[in-house]
Amino acid sequence: MKPPAFDYVRADSAEAAAELLERFGEGARILAGGQSLMAILNMRLAQPSLLIDISRSTSLGAIEHGPKVVRVGAAVTQAQLQAHPHVPPLLKLAFPHISHVQIRNRGTVCGSVAHADPSAELPLCLLALKGTVHLRSARARRDVAAAEFFTGLLSTARKNNELIEAISFPRPQAGQGFGFAEHSRRHGDFALCAVAVVVDAKELRVAVGGLGDRPHAAVLPPLEGQSLDQALNELAWSLDVRDDPHTPASTRRHLLRRLALQAIQQARRPA
Repeated sequence: MKPPAFDYVRADSAEAAAELLERFGEGARILAGGQSLMAILNMRLAQPSLLIDISRSTSLGAIEHGPKVVRVGAAVTQAQLQAHPHVPPLLKLAFPHISHVQIRNRGTVCGSVAHADPSAELPLCLLALKGTVHLRSARARRDVAAAEFFTGLLSTARKNNELIEAISFPRPQAGQGFGFAEHSRRHGDFALCAVAVVVDAKELRVAVGGLGDRPHAAVLPPLEGQSLDQALNELAWSLDVRDDPHTPASTRRHLLRRLALQAIQQARRPA
């Protein structure tokens, strides 16, 4: 199946893209890497009248690193961030699990966040790191915390006239450790369960993907042994995990408990 006819325009700046979104609203979609969007168009799950291509925008293709955050523009590909010397440590662990090299060469970091697949690794890491989504319209800018951005299955807090201009990941702090673990049927398939962990002396932050309509994060005290096992079991049962035609809910809960322990052990290893 092929998509219905649509118009195409290149936008070389965030301002130009925002102006087009303001004019066309629901009828327009942003095209950056296209790895999720083109599949949706081909299946006619979306039928926009206009595609706004930002992939060649120099201003949106920048990675900026400051003392507190790494800011990733909307046109930055996953491969570009993966190869960057200031890639956040948690993302460095997660990138090898994201599909295949060919997909990462074209797919964008912000595009994955915008698509909001509950099994996707980048939204999960953004949530685990308490990152921020920077939205822009023709009239204003606003910042939305990752915990508030993902609102449901493939749905976000972005309005129809807004562009994800960039996302920001906090830089690692002294004493922090990071872990990531995932299980899928084959490498590159959607994760049946993925866990991203950030630890420090005060808490364990455990983010889980693939077990509901969006990624979820929980903060635990620095537990160990049976106390940690019990807390992870309670976390597994607190999520709205349901059976599907291929994987029962009990399997996903079991994966959460196992993968979370692996990720926590990885995060606690000396740097």
